[in-house]
Amino acid sequence: MRILVVEDEVDLARTLHTGLTAEGYSVDLAHDGRQGLWMARTGEYAVVVLDLMLPGLNGYKVCAQLRREGNATPILVLTAKDGEWDQAEALDTGADDYLAKPFSYLVLVARLRALVRRAAAVAPPVLAVGDLSLDVAARICRRAGARVDLTPREFSVLELLARRAGQAVSKADLLYHAWPDDALDPNLVEARVSVLRKKVDAAFSRQSLQTVRGIGYRLVDDREHG
Repeated sequence: MRILVVEDEVDLARTLHTGLTAEGYSVDLAHDGRQGLWMARTGEYAVVVLDLMLPGLNGYKVCAQLRREGNATPILVLTAKDGEWDQAEALDTGADDYLAKPFSYLVLVARLRALVRRAAAVAPPVLAVGDLSLDVAARICRRAGARVDLTPREFSVLELLARRAGQAVSKADLLYHAWPDDALDPNLVEARVSVLRKKVDAAFSRQSLQTVRGIGYRLVDDREHG
């Protein structure tokens, strides 16, 4: 079972890695908000342990962005900001639990177990647009039941389009979603969309990935035109 720890205090992050690994978890580390957001989007995690005061992108924004995108991975906020307003804001932006530093390691592990139990009863989200489906947790794409192999970047681009099915999604939004650390060149999006069209449309004689002139792209159910 994998846990993502987003913590900029390197020594604490390493301590958590050692301790949680000893508890039987597989632990990935991120040391800034943008890296943490990218990893939370592209990895299959049972829980995200998230600091609030992070460089690049603070924990509030990371949490809020994940929830806006429909990412339901449980989030445990672990932070030195222990005021009641801080706790309320973290929970309001989508965190599932809150633990202030300094903390009891025993309590941390117990709360992680509780979050894992709670999430186990919830089926992982599957996004469907016509006969195109994306298993967000497993990072698997299928069209008409056939598996389509996608790179992590390609999956991220298609995921955002699927979450906003039928809507025009700007290149800027796609760029930020799939390249949070290098969101500068819209040609990155164009290149990925070109490959996606070959994989999910042309290979199946379909036209579900549409260009919206002057804006970006749209993903639609085109079966009636297939």
